[in-house]
Amino acid sequence: MTASNANQARARVAVIGSINMDMVAHAHRLPAAGETLAGEDFVMAPGGKGANQAVAAARLGASVDFIARIGTRQYGHDLLASLKAEGIACAGVQTDASALPGIAVIMVGREGGGENAIVYVPGSNAQLSASDVQGSAAALKNAAVVVAQTEVPLAAIQQGFELARAGGAVTVLNAAPALPLSDAMLGVVDWLVVNETEALQLSGLQDKSLDGLRAAAQVLQLRGVKQVLVTLGAEGVLLCCSGQAAQQLPAFVVEAVDTVGAGDTFVGGLVTGLAEGRAAVDAVRLGQAAASIAVARCGVQSAMPLRAELPSEFAAQMAAA
Repeated sequence: MTASNANQARARVAVIGSINMDMVAHAHRLPAAGETLAGEDFVMAPGGKGANQAVAAARLGASVDFIARIGTRQYGHDLLASLKAEGIACAGVQTDASALPGIAVIMVGREGGGENAIVYVPGSNAQLSASDVQGSAAALKNAAVVVAQTEVPLAAIQQGFELARAGGAVTVLNAAPALPLSDAMLGVVDWLVVNETEALQLSGLQDKSLDGLRAAAQVLQLRGVKQVLVTLGAEGVLLCCSGQAAQQLPAFVVEAVDTVGAGDTFVGGLVTGLAEGRAAVDAVRLGQAAASIAVARCGVQSAMPLRAELPSEFAAQMAAA
């Protein structure tokens, strides 16, 4: 197989999403309300749920198109260069010289397995429009999977998913942060990925037990979503597919040092697996394997693994291509 043919054979993923500059302070623990706490180190690095998921998918072997709006008044050109360095196609990224990009201020505590607290300022991410997304119709229709997160406007996501559906793509919505979602929006979502809190907020339920989360997933499926994935942290994920009994898939056992970006790494692996045509459980396990490596490292995008770093059953896919 020639290099050109090998590239064409790669799973195609399109990401509609946010891109931020992350400002990360590490300390031995998270501060209490009103407390000033001395930190241990500070880094600035590319982030944003959209960019993170794009990088995760690209490192796992997917061919990735990124669709976004980025302010270049400060940091924006560096953020764009970081995506291109990962081999991500950025023709769908609209630039705005008058705007700032998104900014995330993140605190990470060494105690408690790298728990974190985040304040997010959307910046130019909030200006992504349906017409911006319409300009990337070809990439959306050619993708096997299109994934978005709710750090960008819902109108842009819905436009993208409608175009993706027209081309036969699978749509994946990581509804983080949890925002009110219309039935029309949920009706174009094949996979909804949420954590426990988001599942309850979107469903209107309050029971945090496993049975309660199954009920929350059923509520969302009745509103039009085909598959619901509820991430449970160290307890794994709850996979709820239409017409099948919900099943809990355990997490890989690792010693976590930094959980920032773990969810995005998981989603990047999930969509790569789905784009490769894997069964639901196998795509989920690919995401879990990638996330298990990322949480054992410090950093966000820098911690995301390459395909060859995964266990052999996942690494073999790219070798076969």
